[in-house]
Amino acid sequence: MELAAGSSMEPSADWLATAAARGRVEEVRALLEAGALPNAPNSYGRRPIQVMMMGSARVAELLLLHGAEPNCADPATLTRPVHDAAREGFLDTLVVLHRAGARLDVRDAWGRLPVDLAEELGHRDVARYLRAAAGGTRGSNHARIDAAEGPSETIGNHLWVCRSRHV
Repeated sequence: MELAAGSSMEPSADWLATAAARGRVEEVRALLEAGALPNAPNSYGRRPIQVMMMGSARVAELLLLHGAEPNCADPATLTRPVHDAAREGFLDTLVVLHRAGARLDVRDAWGRLPVDLAEELGHRDVARYLRAAAGGTRGSNHARIDAAEGPSETIGNHLWVCRSRHV
């Protein structure tokens, strides 16, 4: 659903979640700029960052820059967005989440870490990044990882600044 120009209707959590799930970058941006709350659950109880199109690192960036919580867990499965990105093999999105403070050391309801999912499904580049990050981020959620190539330094720096303001 797109916002009409000059619409007086307040953006809903369902609109933002739907736009995020479809990977509609400009619609996500417009909704966030119009005041949609990045952590508000949709009518199914899921946050936009939980239902976002994992292949759209830009949607993840926008949600995180506007204060989305990267560590929100699904109440039934205990999976977090990093589990989803690792399972689907989206390294760029995983790096964006990690640089914004997503924890890589949390297990899902079946006891699996994000690295376990990446390895099980053959996403070698993702598994390599996660192994390097696990060795290099103990005690810090914002370490630079040289073992895998991710989004630009500018993006990482913007996420760092935004995340620092919300802590």
